[in-house]
Amino acid sequence: MFELLDYPFMQRALLAALLIGVAAPAVGIYLVQRRQALMGDGIGHVALTGVALGFLFESSPVWTAVAVSALGAVGMELLRASGRARGDIALAMLFYGGMAGGVMIINLAPGGSTANLTSYLWGSVTTVSPDDITAITLLSAFVVLVALGLRRQLFAVCQDEEFARVTGLPVRALNLLLAVTAAATVTVAMRVVGLLLVSALMVIPVVAAQQVTRGFATTLAAALTIGVLVSVSGTATSYYQDVPPGATIVLLAIGVFVLAALLAVPLARLRARRARPATPGAGSDRDPALAARP
Repeated sequence: MFELLDYPFMQRALLAALLIGVAAPAVGIYLVQRRQALMGDGIGHVALTGVALGFLFESSPVWTAVAVSALGAVGMELLRASGRARGDIALAMLFYGGMAGGVMIINLAPGGSTANLTSYLWGSVTTVSPDDITAITLLSAFVVLVALGLRRQLFAVCQDEEFARVTGLPVRALNLLLAVTAAATVTVAMRVVGLLLVSALMVIPVVAAQQVTRGFATTLAAALTIGVLVSVSGTATSYYQDVPPGATIVLLAIGVFVLAALLAVPLARLRARRARPATPGAGSDRDPALAARP
């Protein structure tokens, strides 16, 4: 059962899956809260240009993707904050320009072709190198530090920007930091699930957790747990069944969401029954005011 741990490439693959399983939902919960669930998908389009630049300059595609996607994420946030009526058109041009730029640049790279982008588009966790692990570890640490260390401030900003601004929080700086953190998460996840599926791992564990939890802290904990479980189990399944790891991880996440949705109704009824004030029975000497319990 654990023979996959005998191979260094699977050790790296499982470690990468574990890290992204924590990082993606940690950022995704804020994107879901502010109704920007597809922001990860947009950043993934832009990151493709960064990957291609890595091949062009013969450097690590991960770090060039971080730089380009961070600039793209900041641009998206500035467009969103400006509130311009035609901001959606500018965002569409940014998304598809990133894809087109990636395809064009990769063909200019020495020995480059669109085939070089395949593992980044769909993920190839089993080909993660030691250098990739170093980059993924550093970026994941940054993401978790921001997402958990500033959770109160980020929650306040995502919940109500005007209220957060009145309380003295640096709303613009926090929004830009969240955008950069989302960009870092995308570049981490591209080696695991791919740029075209990265948004799923950021969003689905969060919405699955929301089906069965109440409150931000419990939802965050449940989302992180789901993210780790589907990432690690999907990677292991891909080894034993010889199936694409990225697609396996996303399908497992969808399966968990369906299960959580089925459990949501009976859980809601159970909570309502517990919250409903108890009716004093015949012969009961209990004070009705004390019968109601949370």
